[in-house]
Amino acid sequence: MTPTEPIGVLVMAYGGPESLDEIPGYLADIRHGRPTPRAVVEEITENYRAIGGRSPLLDVTRRQVDALQDRLGDGFRCYLGMRHWSPWIEEVVGAMVDDGVERAVGVVLAPQFSGMSVARYQQKVADGLELYHGRMEFRHVTSYHDDEWLVDAFASRVRQGLERWPEELRADVHVVFSAHSLPLRVVSSGDPYAEQCLETAKLVARAVGLGEDRWSWSWQSAGRTPEPWAGPDLVEHLEALAARGIERVLCVPVGFVSDHVELLYDIDQRARRAAEGLGITLERPPALNDDPVFIEGLAGTIRHAASA
Repeated sequence: MTPTEPIGVLVMAYGGPESLDEIPGYLADIRHGRPTPRAVVEEITENYRAIGGRSPLLDVTRRQVDALQDRLGDGFRCYLGMRHWSPWIEEVVGAMVDDGVERAVGVVLAPQFSGMSVARYQQKVADGLELYHGRMEFRHVTSYHDDEWLVDAFASRVRQGLERWPEELRADVHVVFSAHSLPLRVVSSGDPYAEQCLETAKLVARAVGLGEDRWSWSWQSAGRTPEPWAGPDLVEHLEALAARGIERVLCVPVGFVSDHVELLYDIDQRARRAAEGLGITLERPPALNDDPVFIEGLAGTIRHAASA
């Protein structure tokens, strides 16, 4: 690609309800129209109620897209599309077609690749091009889980989080890296997600200088389905850490780059309550969101994809 005309940049995120009333429809989309058990709807509703009654993800992602537009400049035109809520990826692709975009880069705000996540965003793009009869050269950023800038951004968050304790106590803080769980059948199928998540954690731990005894891995936010999901779950992992006598934990979710219910509720409330009951002080540094290191790094990755 040569930057003669603006290159479209489609930034994609999961999506989230803007109000409690939207939760049934949101869950129906995630479940491909299958009925959601009332107990699950009520549980999810209470989780969102606990974080203010709506997802902050759209606001956060808009800030990220605006910051990317500023960094990328006039040679690029950024768009925002959501997988499970408005603005829908397919409709945004249609808007790009209407705008006359001929060349584009797609990037998902998830550093690690999975057939259950990133690949499905890419399929949404393909569906949008078919639906709106678009002829667009689309290049996708498949993964950036081991990019140096991402490691630096997460390492900075680890250091920032450790500073919540007095200097003399920081050596006793145990760092737990985490990411969204996925069904075990996906892991056994050879999907690279689990391996890439752990690689991100290892690189961040090395960048911070954490010894093997200073950090560990956990999954979180498993889906509410009967099949087994990857574990241990974060709460179960905290129980194991408490049994080892660990009293201070810093949770750094390297599978997420934005504030959403998985961080604001699953970690900040559910896991923290469990930690308190176990005699553990649990802290979490802020998500990357529109952190300048993250935005500059992602902009560079987008430029590279556009020129490849």
